[in-house]
Amino acid sequence: MRRVMLKLSGEALAGKDGSGFDFKTVDSICKQIKKIKTKSIQIAIVTGGGNFIRGKILSEIDKYKADEIGMLSTYMNSLYIAGVLKLNGIDSEVFGAFSISDIADVFSKDKAIEAMNNGKVVILAGGTGHPYFTTDTGVVLRSIELECTELLLAKSIDGVYDKDPAKYSDAKKYKKISMQEMFDKKLEVIDLSATVLSLANKLNLRIFSLLEKDSIVKAIKGESIGTLVYN
Repeated sequence: MRRVMLKLSGEALAGKDGSGFDFKTVDSICKQIKKIKTKSIQIAIVTGGGNFIRGKILSEIDKYKADEIGMLSTYMNSLYIAGVLKLNGIDSEVFGAFSISDIADVFSKDKAIEAMNNGKVVILAGGTGHPYFTTDTGVVLRSIELECTELLLAKSIDGVYDKDPAKYSDAKKYKKISMQEMFDKKLEVIDLSATVLSLANKLNLRIFSLLEKDSIVKAIKGESIGTLVYN
């Protein structure tokens, strides 16, 4: 049994518009999930919230409250993805890091695994449930808790580079890189706490572009897309 954790970038969910939902993009994601989801492949999803808001940009208010607002945006993304999955004939269940009555049950490892065993896609909202952590840390934590065999990070960037490709035309992409090297070089593709947690638990991950055609299907099939970050 393969249990795959898929992290979806909030910014990528917005498509070319840059904010909100792009139905075409989310529908494409759900159609790819339908292709790969079998009795032998279970899928859990964590989303970012950057298509609505990032807590760190709300500098005029207390950071604790700003991060709570950022976490709420991941609930909106999770519910939308669940809705589009349903349009594609896929059952799902949303679990949150904290309770929002009638919207999502609080995360439970046993309940989430039971849902996957019953053929549902599990969608995990709210990050870690605590301020000062990003959804990168949240997805690593949930991957470890759910004993996922693979962690796939579908982002708006197509892999790990030696420097910012948006600023430097000579930036070089890694096909693979060790987690330790990524940490030592401070490449910051995922945040520091997520990197340390991955190192401590020997968790490998693949980072690739959500915007590349059929990228999720390719990643599940083991094609060499994006960057493999290994321990």
